[in-house]
Amino acid sequence: MDEILNKIHEIGIVPVVVLNDAKDAAPLARALCEGGLPCAEVTFRTEAAQEAIRIMTGQFPEMLVGAGTVLTTEQVDRAVAAGAKFIVSPGFNPKVVQYCIDKGIPITPGCMTPSEIEQAIEHGLEVVKFFPAEPAGGLKMLKAMAAPYVGMKFMPTGGISAGNVREYLKYDRILACGGSWMVKGDLIDAGDFDKIRELTKEAVEIVKECR
Repeated sequence: MDEILNKIHEIGIVPVVVLNDAKDAAPLARALCEGGLPCAEVTFRTEAAQEAIRIMTGQFPEMLVGAGTVLTTEQVDRAVAAGAKFIVSPGFNPKVVQYCIDKGIPITPGCMTPSEIEQAIEHGLEVVKFFPAEPAGGLKMLKAMAAPYVGMKFMPTGGISAGNVREYLKYDRILACGGSWMVKGDLIDAGDFDKIRELTKEAVEIVKECR
């Protein structure tokens, strides 16, 4: 498996971050690192995403920073130029997937059906994002869908919380879980980075407990 994906597996939980203002990138990165999760998937849903990735990777080189909600090859280029080490997309876009593969960029596309998993296998991928995890049927659905695809691992995202992440992490087919409960928008907007650090530490303890 790719070195980046191995690192994501070791970390166990990937904070999924939405930043409306790039000024919050540095204090958020500091809180995550001090809390023990030196990782972030910065979603390309906002104008601040590219600059936020640049700040995080520049000021916190120990962090593993990726770009999420990537929908186009142009966004791939912008994310990688800013320092993103991996790409995550909400769905399976063959053009974006192949573009990343050709450039040697780890990509985890969103898959919710067996047909999409088979497309991922066809492209040589070993890990896909199960999204949206909870609305799509949660761990029960994931286990049923994963059964025929013994070589595939999953990164469930969507509805994952401190209350249910243990169940997911204990399933051996899960690479890591994506979650936003420790980096909620209201905490970021309020500048409550102490609370983010505290929730991050709790998340790290959950990973240790489950593995």
